[in-house]
Amino acid sequence: MSLHLQHARAVTRRHFLQRCQVGLGAMALSQLLKRETQGDTISAPVNPLAPKPPQFAPRAKSVVYLHMSGAPPQQDLFDWKPKLVENHMKPCPDELLKGRPFPFIKGHPTLLGTPHKFAQHGQSGAWVSELLPNTAGIVDDLCIIKSMWTDQFNHSPAELYLYTGEPRAGAASMGSWITYGLGSENQDLPGFVVLLSGGTDPTGGKALWSGGFLPSVYQGVQCRNEGEPILYVSDPKGMSRETRRRSLDALKKLNEFELQQFGDPETLTRISQYELAYRMQISVPEVMDISKEPKAILEMYGALPGAASFANNCLQARRLVEQGVRYVQLFDWGWDTHGTSAGDDIVNQLPKKCKEMDQPVAALIRDLKQRGMLDETLVVWGGEFGRTAMNEARGGSKFLGRDHHPHCFTIWMAGGGTKRGVTIGETDELSYFITKDKVPIHDLQATILHLLGLDPYTLSHKFQGLNHRLIGPTDEPNIRFDLLA
Repeated sequence: MSLHLQHARAVTRRHFLQRCQVGLGAMALSQLLKRETQGDTISAPVNPLAPKPPQFAPRAKSVVYLHMSGAPPQQDLFDWKPKLVENHMKPCPDELLKGRPFPFIKGHPTLLGTPHKFAQHGQSGAWVSELLPNTAGIVDDLCIIKSMWTDQFNHSPAELYLYTGEPRAGAASMGSWITYGLGSENQDLPGFVVLLSGGTDPTGGKALWSGGFLPSVYQGVQCRNEGEPILYVSDPKGMSRETRRRSLDALKKLNEFELQQFGDPETLTRISQYELAYRMQISVPEVMDISKEPKAILEMYGALPGAASFANNCLQARRLVEQGVRYVQLFDWGWDTHGTSAGDDIVNQLPKKCKEMDQPVAALIRDLKQRGMLDETLVVWGGEFGRTAMNEARGGSKFLGRDHHPHCFTIWMAGGGTKRGVTIGETDELSYFITKDKVPIHDLQATILHLLGLDPYTLSHKFQGLNHRLIGPTDEPNIRFDLLA
């Protein structure tokens, strides 16, 4: 075999494309040049999380989203329905059942009025359950939305839809979209932080803070209250910080060479993540140490340093946004009140969850307000859907509980450019259907992006030939200006 033929056989496809000046090689080169001139990831700054200017003047700089995983019952907390109480344990009207599937209700159920008392509070006169005495004290800072609507009635797809805009795993989460669009104010901390409580992950799992098809640097970083705040960030035993620095410098040179050769955006992500992890070794333990807070602040939240609790996470959220973290997501599990036992009913379990949640949430709003941070911090509270006006009575259970209900539910927003002391939307006399100002999930997402100075209609990322957006492919979603101050 001639040397010329041996050389030809040894040339790989990659070598061919690198060396070829015409044909496929020229096409590949033109595409790379086109991407660079269009400002694609190859020509992006060394740090993808560097602060980016908003598309227009923002009302909020950061978000704290408080998710009650399992879906709290609106009829027992915010949506007072005397007619439902009046008809407690009477047969449900037929028209509410025909052609409407339920995950667990079988046969012909009875209506379920709340066993908890309601009263009006604040200058706004908002109705709030006795289960939320601290929240009742801040209602004039809240924009309560009673007319939320979703088309998903099982936990995982409903949570995915709320946070990624799709009911299936694989799409980018809201926190990822926001850090993709704006970067982060603090280069020593993640731009998107996730804190969990309630003993387990939310039903939608880690896909709820995934970067999806976005570069992975934008995915959420889960932090812990106990042990190391972030797993695997610390140096291995026997490795000094100086040795780690030399190792990272060597890796950076190799990755920069690969980026120059092939232009893979994930290489840029890898460089950024190594450097961020190195900086986080110092910054994260500092910001996660709530023991440095004054005693009065700890008592206001009901926080206990070193514990894993929702109260600690609320205080952590304030500390994180105070340090420039763009998006903080809290997931608190345990709100799935089906009534199969005392551990998931609205008489025993719901008051326990409310007691754990009510004080720290009200403390967060008051703390942000007294520090002058509420105007620039958007706080959102809610679940993934609502609960039925009927008693579930699964398997003949005598405990009171409610099934999943997508047709209406309640959330609230505070700060960040939203109205204060108002209630938006109405439901019928049984809290079954929306009668005024329906707010679909995509409308909520569009409004949150708008408050941060991002255009929900143009914020997109091309993947597999499509320009993906948080709000979905159509322009039907609306920015809800009726929610804005």
